[in-house]
Amino acid sequence: MSKVDNTTNPLDGMYWGDKPTTTENNNGALTQSDFFALLTQQLAYQDPTKPVENDQMIAQMTNFTMADGISSLNTNFKDFATTMNSSQALQASSLVGQYVLVKSDDIVFDGKNEVVASANFPENATNVKVQIKNAEGVVIRSVSLPDKDTVAGRLQLPWDGTTDTQVLNEDGTPKVDDKGNPVMELAPKGVYTISVEGSIAGKNEAIVTSIYAPVTSITLGNGTTQGLLLNVYGQGQKKLSDIEEIAT
Repeated sequence: MSKVDNTTNPLDGMYWGDKPTTTENNNGALTQSDFFALLTQQLAYQDPTKPVENDQMIAQMTNFTMADGISSLNTNFKDFATTMNSSQALQASSLVGQYVLVKSDDIVFDGKNEVVASANFPENATNVKVQIKNAEGVVIRSVSLPDKDTVAGRLQLPWDGTTDTQVLNEDGTPKVDDKGNPVMELAPKGVYTISVEGSIAGKNEAIVTSIYAPVTSITLGNGTTQGLLLNVYGQGQKKLSDIEEIAT
């Protein structure tokens, strides 16, 4: 039989790894389990001569339930708002590339394509005049509308970019087309302003104008003070509620 050395621990050669530790996710919120644990402790250490009244205990439980319910309700509303924003963004994305009507007096002319404005007459109007001005405020186009067209409602006002200046031939004579109509100069590419004025009930009034322009993209808001926005060509960012009409 071999001699056992009592000075040597036969387990010394074995390595016991450190016990894995778990980190609890505690965000400082009082959970339902925490609440009932505290309530149990309160009952255990209460003064036997002055036990907690039933109505007091019920009130504590009710308050916690209400607070927990409100917290859950807030979470549900946030989830609902997120879902609604996603749905709204999906619907709004279908507007990209389409023309919408927004309140404005700014016309962005690309130098060749017709631009359509709109005047909204609150009542029948007479002696209505439409003017288009350049960036310097100079009137480059002026048109008088017949009274039969300026009744209450919305009236479209297309502008093909022509000005009131007639093109001249090389010999200085006014240029006309094959039908004898005068050929007018085309305005250069740029931003112009349209104004509409007329007489309503005997008083001269400025008529509110709007512009048809394409939606170029969608901007998602920050979810608090600013919601989803449409980026409208030449008109800046507009809310969905700013859209007066979607062209078909």
